[in-house]
Amino acid sequence: MFVGIANTPRDYAWGSTTAIAELLGTTPSGLPEAELWLGAHPGSPSRIVSPADAGGARDLAEWIAADPVTTLGNLPRLPFLLKVLAGGPLSLQAHPTSQQAVEGFERENALGIALDAPHRNYRDAYPKPEVIFALSEKFDALCGFRPFDESREVFRALGLDDVLRQGDSVAELFEWLMRDGPEVDDIVTRVVALSADPKVDTSGTVGDAISTVALLAHHFPGDVGIVSSLLLNRVTLNRGEALFLPAGNIHAYLDGVGIEVMTASDNVLRGGLTPKHVDVPELLRVLDLQPGPVPRLMPEALSSNLNVFRPGSDDFVLVHATGPAEYPLSGPAIVLCTNGSFELDGGESSKAISRGEAVFVTPSEGRVRISGNGELFVATTPG
Repeated sequence: MFVGIANTPRDYAWGSTTAIAELLGTTPSGLPEAELWLGAHPGSPSRIVSPADAGGARDLAEWIAADPVTTLGNLPRLPFLLKVLAGGPLSLQAHPTSQQAVEGFERENALGIALDAPHRNYRDAYPKPEVIFALSEKFDALCGFRPFDESREVFRALGLDDVLRQGDSVAELFEWLMRDGPEVDDIVTRVVALSADPKVDTSGTVGDAISTVALLAHHFPGDVGIVSSLLLNRVTLNRGEALFLPAGNIHAYLDGVGIEVMTASDNVLRGGLTPKHVDVPELLRVLDLQPGPVPRLMPEALSSNLNVFRPGSDDFVLVHATGPAEYPLSGPAIVLCTNGSFELDGGESSKAISRGEAVFVTPSEGRVRISGNGELFVATTPG
């Protein structure tokens, strides 16, 4: 079955008032539109466009609960969530491994911490790896720790040699900053002032760091994440490029429009750039503190019109199509059209889809054969 789904964008403060509407051809709400969720996540399950197509169910979570065999096949839950993101910057954050998620969830349950408590870290027992695909011409992010030599270059260029005396590695400096004592508050003030100094060299790596400081200071004045950002890789994706954010990777999206697919979970350990709860010891426990390259995710080209991004997750892959193609399904799928129009044919039925529309595909279809031109995305289980 191909069943039409839809949703209302989440109005988080960092969202764009126009970008999602412009992308999907919808009418702007006038509020910030940060994330459009397509899936069965209980925080914002997708609406069923025609409930009669889903046994009367009004949303995807309700339909799955009423008919798990039809909707999921042999899966215990819909493991992925597809999002459209627009705006930024978002909070500095990382996500746990599967084992850390289970342990953390059980630990906080045993402590009697309510699932909706503001200081709760683990709201479910799942990891939250993510893939982000750039839809805007540029998509800026912070992603993982940069090599220590680069961090030293940046701190010295900004006259912050005293910070370097606090540790001999990225891990030591980051942990010291996250303790957020009075000295750190002073350093935040100094870094922001230096970023506005016209005599500071703004080329290359240092220039990127300074522009990041200025952006973050505007949105999160006084936040320790302003200085922590100097330890992180700054990356700009061009349209069509993607990142994979595995467990333990510290990251923050800064600006742009993207398609994100992830394991459906709410487990976020924040490290700054947010008014929300920051649990420093737990963040440090789950973080991968080793410097490394930007985790770009290269697509596998199945044809001239079809690329698939395989992050190695057990829960999802992301398929990108721009013309006639076919992709086999091993489980349920969600299809979103962002441009043009297509005819979708499966093993049992078919469905027309055009810009701004999305459909849920039941596992019984076994494949999606795509006819038409434009751009669409498929989130599904790995084959």
